[in-house]
Amino acid sequence: MKPSVAIARAVQAVWAENGVISTMLLPLSWLTRIVTDRRRRRARQSTHRAGAAAPPVIVVGNLYVGGTGKTPVVIALAQALQRRGRHPGVVSRGYGARIGPTPRVGTADTVTADRFGDEPALIARAAGCPVAVHPRRTLARDALLQQHPQVDVILSDDGLQHWQLERSLEIIVQDARGTGNGRLLPAGPLREPVSRMADVDFIISNLLSNQQAPALPVAATRARRINMRLQAAFVRRLQDGQAISWLDWLRQHGHMKLSAAAAIGRPERFFAMLRSQGAQLFDTLALPDHHDYVESPFGSLRGDAVLITAKDGVKCGKFHDPRLWVVEAEPVFSDPDWTDEVVRRLEQMRQRTQHVVRDDRTPLN
Repeated sequence: MKPSVAIARAVQAVWAENGVISTMLLPLSWLTRIVTDRRRRRARQSTHRAGAAAPPVIVVGNLYVGGTGKTPVVIALAQALQRRGRHPGVVSRGYGARIGPTPRVGTADTVTADRFGDEPALIARAAGCPVAVHPRRTLARDALLQQHPQVDVILSDDGLQHWQLERSLEIIVQDARGTGNGRLLPAGPLREPVSRMADVDFIISNLLSNQQAPALPVAATRARRINMRLQAAFVRRLQDGQAISWLDWLRQHGHMKLSAAAAIGRPERFFAMLRSQGAQLFDTLALPDHHDYVESPFGSLRGDAVLITAKDGVKCGKFHDPRLWVVEAEPVFSDPDWTDEVVRRLEQMRQRTQHVVRDDRTPLN
């Protein structure tokens, strides 16, 4: 296990309860609250609006710092919108890539992990929609619309705390940890107070097969609640692109010595998913989220086949390792119609906007 992964696990243990270390850090959490409230007020006063005709923005984010499963939700939502005749585009920070002062905009055939970040590259390939990246998501939005004017819905991958970005709907993605000990950083894992859940429209809990959704605070009664479980759908050999269903892959390769590696927010979640779906893992390799993969880390694994995540797959093709197989996981939602509700709300907003425009054009008597 990498030292950084071990440190991350120790921090998670502190954030799981209101113990001595967490309590000692509480004064810093109070400072976080003051700074966060001040930034939010300033940002809302200077919100960069894109104009009345601009497409709606749906923010998919989290309160719990780190990975909770936002990217699969963004991909699933983009695909659902496309099936309904919409033209979504995605904005993201581009974590892990050096973006510079100018936003980068691309599509599936031009977006690479080194120039856009691993998550934007994965989204562009899986959803087939244009992507724009920049730390200031308002700049990414404007660049996206300039180069792809057909975009009629913008999905923000993360950005719940990027308050200058005007949004129409907000979706929080959490996992079984819920809100941890309920405290703000650094005494707890939260970027914003638990009360923030009162403002959002959907709360999606990303769970393993044996997990229950965490209890939500009373403040979250407004949000529609959905559970999500990721399931391995098919496997693709990274060297040559050979794809096969998960069950068929297990029948052909399950007898082999299997390894798994993951550089995501919670690598153990990926390993647990594989085991729950029949993979007997000989050894595993947990890497820090957004690992740069400058060199291949797979030499320490003794498996005849190495299973990796789709997020890692966008970076590892350069190694030409015949052992590497990318597991393409698909989300299964407890409420499969939740995306219909998203479309319905967007349509209601569009009609209200048109009504306001008509009223503004009504001549005075």
